[in-house]
Amino acid sequence: MTNPSTDARLSALYQEVILDHYRRPRNKGALEAPTSHATLRNPLCGDEVDVQVKMSEGRVEDVRFGGQGCSISQASASMMTELVKGRTPEEVHALGERFAAMIRGEPGAASDAALGQARALSGVSRFPTRVRCAMIAWEAMARAVKVEAR
Repeated sequence: MTNPSTDARLSALYQEVILDHYRRPRNKGALEAPTSHATLRNPLCGDEVDVQVKMSEGRVEDVRFGGQGCSISQASASMMTELVKGRTPEEVHALGERFAAMIRGEPGAASDAALGQARALSGVSRFPTRVRCAMIAWEAMARAVKVEAR
């Protein structure tokens, strides 16, 4: 059984991490000479994410994102860009699958250290209407690296 005060502190910490990425997004903006990109929109809520990728020697050399949306979608995009740099398309796909498992609320997925700060979004699983917000950047990234991998 978990301690309620520990749960509250962890929840507050996760909220701060999400707000930090929303207010000060990492890797937001245009990428000069991307090798691929993908844009996704959620017409239900207005979230829009454009992921631009520069691949080199089979790895994500650089990644940027643009767009607009709620704090969840924008923070998720920011966190995702930090996690995928230097990875192969296969590694990006595997990381995206682990993130999706966490967002779906699969037991133990939120403890996966490979997800880094993105674990702060684990609470989204309790709000089914927000799952798409958290996933949109990851889905765009998967499309961008899939295009590049061909």
